[in-house]
Amino acid sequence: MDPLSTISEELADINGQIGDIFRALSNGFQKLEKVKDSNRQSRQLEELTEKMRECKRLIKEFDREVKDLESRNDPGTNKMLSEKKQSMIKELNSYVALKKQYAANLDNKRIDLFDGGTEGYGEENVMLASSMTNQQLVDSGNRMMDETDQVIERSKKVVHETINVGTETAAALKAQTDQMSRIVNELDSIHFSIKKASQLVKELGRQVATDRCIMALLFLIVVGVVAIIIVKIVNPNNKDIRDIPGLAPPAMTRRLLWNAS
Repeated sequence: MDPLSTISEELADINGQIGDIFRALSNGFQKLEKVKDSNRQSRQLEELTEKMRECKRLIKEFDREVKDLESRNDPGTNKMLSEKKQSMIKELNSYVALKKQYAANLDNKRIDLFDGGTEGYGEENVMLASSMTNQQLVDSGNRMMDETDQVIERSKKVVHETINVGTETAAALKAQTDQMSRIVNELDSIHFSIKKASQLVKELGRQVATDRCIMALLFLIVVGVVAIIIVKIVNPNNKDIRDIPGLAPPAMTRRLLWNAS
């Protein structure tokens, strides 16, 4: 049994979800070490990153719940909850660092793939150059230099355009990331508020049900009293019905003197 359940069922539930995610992250990174294909590694890293985002959201919710209960808990309990939160953050940061390490390794592998494939090109040029005359070699060299200059100029333009596009893309991504972070924080706050509102609605429902029971009981008592009064008025000589406190007995029938005679 989770010891946090004695403090709050909500905290215990969040702690259980975070523990499940940490176990999934540990197993995921262990499996990632055995995967050799770069595409599969990239897909698995995305899945693990999504789990880390969910874990971060749960830790924020855990922190909000702790702050909400802080005034009701003793100092020792608050210290224990704070250490628990710091432990969660530390473990999550270790997985984030591990994810960055795997992502860097993937980027290095991609660079190696793009840099490969140039072997044999120099040998082919050497074989062709051995069959040329000096003038042909000079002309070929000048032509290659001109082509190289053109390629360099085109490369400079491409690099300049790429830098501009990269700068604009980075700015756009940063703005979108900030916006997404704000949206996630707002959604977390809304989710937390909805939970609190649900608890209040349940409490109000119980109070309304209690009030209705009390009103029904009072109604039955009033109906009973009215029924007794009516029966007492209609049949005043009925001894089975006790007099109601505060209700005057029915007046005795007076006989006239001449009727008595």
